[in-house]
Amino acid sequence: MIQESFVDGACEPDEGSLNGVALRTFVSQRCGARGFSTGTATFRGGTELPYHWHECSEAISILRGTAIVIVERRAYHLNRLDCMHIPSGIPHLVRNASEDMELVAHWSFASAEPTRTFVDGPLSIEDRGSGSPSSRDPESLRRFAEAEVYELSKGAWFRDLFAKRFGSEGICGGYGRFSPASSLPCHTHHYDESITILSGDAICLVQGARYSIKGLHNAFVPQGKPHRFLNDGGSDMEMLWVYAGDEPDRNLIDAGYCSGSLVWPEQSR
Repeated sequence: MIQESFVDGACEPDEGSLNGVALRTFVSQRCGARGFSTGTATFRGGTELPYHWHECSEAISILRGTAIVIVERRAYHLNRLDCMHIPSGIPHLVRNASEDMELVAHWSFASAEPTRTFVDGPLSIEDRGSGSPSSRDPESLRRFAEAEVYELSKGAWFRDLFAKRFGSEGICGGYGRFSPASSLPCHTHHYDESITILSGDAICLVQGARYSIKGLHNAFVPQGKPHRFLNDGGSDMEMLWVYAGDEPDRNLIDAGYCSGSLVWPEQSR
């Protein structure tokens, strides 16, 4: 059975990281993930990840700093938690818009094997600034400030940032903000899930096991495992969640399956 796993967001960068850009993988086939992978790219001031494309769709969410994302020849300026989805085979570039401040971008691929193929860029750029793609463009962009806010449970406020209904393919994800002492009910998913803690202190309960995570730590929870996240601090806790599926789904179950007081059927086999 595939087990949950946890990665420190300050772990050593991947082999093949570029000068000025540190690539880190949180979830992939290495931990048993199916159908998706996640991680971060940390940019020093003024650096960029050159033009490249992927054999699967990608969602890029800005965690810290400001970015310029150029898709084919269309340039967009992204702020914290703005999210760009780029279909497979479409060349794009990510650049730190600041010469002085660090940029941290979260990436999600609709494949458990993250790869990049670098290519030459266009000769001219159309700067769309804080605008949005047109209906003819393959990319889709969700501005965080414009995303609908909904209360998934008391004190837990969510925004969906990428999903099939917004144009993404094979992955979906979004943002959650938990007020002190709030949590989601115990639940399972039909997909594997990746959760990155952006701020605050979180307790993660997975089928009777208890984990403390914070500060860009990432949790991988396999499909079908009972789990829940709780805010264990005195301030808001923020997370970015990603599923290996087109749209979010949550199947609510008895809290005892998360705490371990009840035995989940798979455990008794």
